[in-house]
Amino acid sequence: MEIGYVRVSTVKQDLGRQLDALASAGISADRIYADKKSGATTNRPGLQDALRHARAGDVVVVHTLDRLGRTVRDTLNLVHELKERGVGIRTLADPLPIDTSTPDSPIAQLAVVMLALFGEMERTYAAERASHARAVASTNGRRTGRPSVVDADKLEHAVLLRDKGLSMKEITAKTGLKRTTLYRHLPPRSPGTDPMTTNAP
Repeated sequence: MEIGYVRVSTVKQDLGRQLDALASAGISADRIYADKKSGATTNRPGLQDALRHARAGDVVVVHTLDRLGRTVRDTLNLVHELKERGVGIRTLADPLPIDTSTPDSPIAQLAVVMLALFGEMERTYAAERASHARAVASTNGRRTGRPSVVDADKLEHAVLLRDKGLSMKEITAKTGLKRTTLYRHLPPRSPGTDPMTTNAP
């Protein structure tokens, strides 16, 4: 029996493409398990259910190998664990086709290693590119990431307190705002005249 597994990293992402691919491969909806969680977490109930239902001779089918795990070690450990149980893995859209239900095929085993390695490398490069983009944006005075929501009344209160000469510690105590929030949102003042920098303990 073939058992399908699909995964996306967040609840906002769509499983449609993976589900369509599994349906086209002849896997019925009642044999498909799903997760909307990062592959980096071990808490993936859908995957655990799929593995519990797999029996010797079954094949777990995924769209691409990286749906099973985000690191080479985790992916290979899972492949090995399933092999010991007599369960194969088949992918539908990887550039190197994988079907470990034929355990004597060296090409299938090599493809698993290569695809897991390439997937981890690409995630590393993507993280480096994102980090570089954030650094460039910060250098150019632009903020990145989610916009923060700050209580306008508290911020206005903080401005008044700063103008009265209160220290950073006093302003944070009276407004409940964090130091980082104050530095980020208060209008800038000339160095040497800002009590947030000159009087802060």
